[in-house]
Amino acid sequence: MIKLLRYLPFLFALLLALPAWSESNDYRIGTSDVLSITVYSHPDLTTEARVGGGGTISFPLIGEVKLAGKTPVEGAAEIAHRLSSGGFILEPNVNLNVVQYRSQQVSVLGRVNRPGKFPLEKISRVSDVLALAGGIGSDGADTITLIREKDGKTQYREIDAIALFMAGGQKDDERVQDGDIINVPRQPLFYIYGEVQRPGSYRLEQNMSLVQALTMGGGVNLRGTQRGIKILRRDADGGMQKIEAQLSDPVKRDDVIYVKESLFKGI
Repeated sequence: MIKLLRYLPFLFALLLALPAWSESNDYRIGTSDVLSITVYSHPDLTTEARVGGGGTISFPLIGEVKLAGKTPVEGAAEIAHRLSSGGFILEPNVNLNVVQYRSQQVSVLGRVNRPGKFPLEKISRVSDVLALAGGIGSDGADTITLIREKDGKTQYREIDAIALFMAGGQKDDERVQDGDIINVPRQPLFYIYGEVQRPGSYRLEQNMSLVQALTMGGGVNLRGTQRGIKILRRDADGGMQKIEAQLSDPVKRDDVIYVKESLFKGI
């Protein structure tokens, strides 16, 4: 399961090939968005237009129409009203779609292959935006953070990147909004020293136990023993505490595992 993270860029590309989510009813049109507008039985009025800096487009017969801040349904109703009230078409049936979402941007920071600010050209999810950033880097964490300003307050939501691609993970693949920030921190590490085959620092995987951590370090060498293994762990005050560890104990971020030398051969 953990190895799945390495293939995130490929999986993101597959997701981008799927049809866009049909959730545009509450989207608010913004400047630089590109709109496609049709009027039933009037193909000569079919228009594709970019919303200008003033939030307006120019539409045949009725001229400038302010659409910024409206939903596509509200925008279509506004154009229909103008066509009807102007005496051009009786009961017009107008359809308006956003074909390029240029007015909204999100930022992707941290351990991704192409960090930066990206325009949203369609209704997008967290996985879509990560794909725009080239996917999570090799040293990126399994858990990412979605940061959003709402009602003057900053909200933080942690998202399990691996779970996004497992059964039922779509519910956590949240739709992103203008101004959102996605931060991918460095994957947490743990450290092993003493009598192991390969002392050093290693990637901390989800729900890792001490015995699994020892395996990543190549196991206890011929001089070492599994008895009396200690974990040095930083406490809430920043100090280091020494823990007598059992093989089934969980390993935490920045833990230092010490395997001592056996006093007797074979122990």
